Amino acid sequence: MISASNDLAARFSTFQEEAFRLETLDDYSNSGNPAAFRSFLAGEPKPADYNAGWLETVSKATESGKRMVRVHVLSRPLSPYLRYELGRGYLTNMTAGEEFHILDVTDRTNPLEGAPDFWLFDGREPVVLNYDENGAFTGPTFIPAEGAVSTSKESEYATYRSVALAASVPFTEWWEKHGAA
Repeated sequence: MISASNDLAARFSTFQEEAFRLETLDDYSNSGNPAAFRSFLAGEPKPADYNAGWLETVSKATESGKRMVRVHVLSRPLSPYLRYELGRGYLTNMTAGEEFHILDVTDRTNPLEGAPDFWLFDGREPVVLNYDENGAFTGPTFIPAEGAVSTSKESEYATYRSVALAASVPFTEWWEKHGAA
């Protein structure tokens, strides 16, 4: 039997056109690589192998013509974690072809209020990412597909994707204006 985390990891090599990610939290420091975040906070330089595994995953996808796209819903001022994620993570991941957008809700209503963090593979395979109150990843929830017909939950995530992309701006444009904030 394949574990849930392995099943999620496998989707990054099996999707056909696009892997879309909606990020809604200000702090994921208890997920992924907490040591890298602590290193950033201490002012240490980025390690040469920073995010190497993810960069390989993204490169394989983008070099074969697939898209990997993220939209992060956030408000200013940036949390220390967001300064790390955007300034170190996004700028690094872009080198492998990952696309980033920012939906800044500092001065406006959040059009995705209540939307969960998720990946959406090929516009029809949503995987909700669950986090505890401390930002630690607790596991994925796979939204079951029902044949070739889109379920209402699948449509909900495709709608979230459309709204997120329409309401956001490219990361590089946003970063030039607000990156030092």
